[in-house]
Amino acid sequence: MPPGDQPDPAPDDDATALVAVRDAHVVHKARTGGLFSRDRVYALTGADLTIAAGETVGVVGESGCGKSTLAKVLLGIQRPTAGTVSLRGRNLWEMGAAERRAAIGTGTAMIFQDPSTALNRRLPVRQILRDPLDVHRRGTPEQRTTRVRELMSLVGLPPVLADALPGQLSGGQRQRVAIARALALEPDLVVADEPTSALDVSVRAQILNLLLDLKERLNLSLVFVSHDIQTVRRMSDRVITMYLGRIVEESPAAHVLGEARHPYTRALFSATPGLLAPIDPIPLVGPVPSATRPPSGCPFRTRCWKADEVCATAMPDVEEAGPAHRYRCHHPVLAGESTQDLVSQSSAATAAATATATATATATSEATSKETP
Repeated sequence: MPPGDQPDPAPDDDATALVAVRDAHVVHKARTGGLFSRDRVYALTGADLTIAAGETVGVVGESGCGKSTLAKVLLGIQRPTAGTVSLRGRNLWEMGAAERRAAIGTGTAMIFQDPSTALNRRLPVRQILRDPLDVHRRGTPEQRTTRVRELMSLVGLPPVLADALPGQLSGGQRQRVAIARALALEPDLVVADEPTSALDVSVRAQILNLLLDLKERLNLSLVFVSHDIQTVRRMSDRVITMYLGRIVEESPAAHVLGEARHPYTRALFSATPGLLAPIDPIPLVGPVPSATRPPSGCPFRTRCWKADEVCATAMPDVEEAGPAHRYRCHHPVLAGESTQDLVSQSSAATAAATATATATATATSEATSKETP
């Protein structure tokens, strides 16, 4: 845990939640400066998240912000360096290895980004769907055969494709196979990591509608990870915003567009405005900082137009903005501030910073020229 951070108190409903992540940290060691030099990569820092049965949680953020790491922690694929992950009230990493494999294998599943690489190209569809049933010895051979037919029907695949190889299917059909495989053991939690980004635009809506239908019919808990901000808002009950390995805001999906309190969340959603009310996006100046050397204080301060000395010295505490709405920010967006207001503030702050930098450079140049004989 980075110095100065304190874990937030855990909610009282951890025991009844489907999945609860508490103060989870994932730190990798990476060789960046030579054979014997290792840096620490802070992939996930202080993550707190609770997912209820039947709930859909969307996860948004720029590339490298920790979305996929959080997904792996939720599924028990990645063991956190610190913190806890509980499934149905039991700590995954206090279970024995065999019990944990069974709990993860049958209780959770993942839909990967690219079905072309997620499916074994040498196996027919029927065997791809049967493999999870065989591995976990679910039912008799006859029951497994019946289950394969049920799964194909569930995702809208015709029986004639049972003997087809993945290479003989369209992209949408391959993703339907991947979804059917994820549902084979009737999991409670499904994580969809960019499930439509590798598909044609014309097919994406079909897959998204399928996921929504399956969620309602099967009462699934769904974690939907995507760069497509508007799709996440449409698919989710809650939206989690991540920046540099941290959850910086958690908001009801219905309120995230106009009532988000963190400047970064507002900037993300301003980048994809509606066609009926076009606005300029809120500009974010500069690249995302390195995860090996995150900034002191608030990680977003190096790109935030509201940042000041307080932001550089202290990590913001978690603040409550309403039911299921939490954020970390010293200078949150005020209630009633429109995106256009924030665009004006950001532009003014950028102009002031540019003027200050220019004046400093000019003064330095003049001082240097006076000292030169």
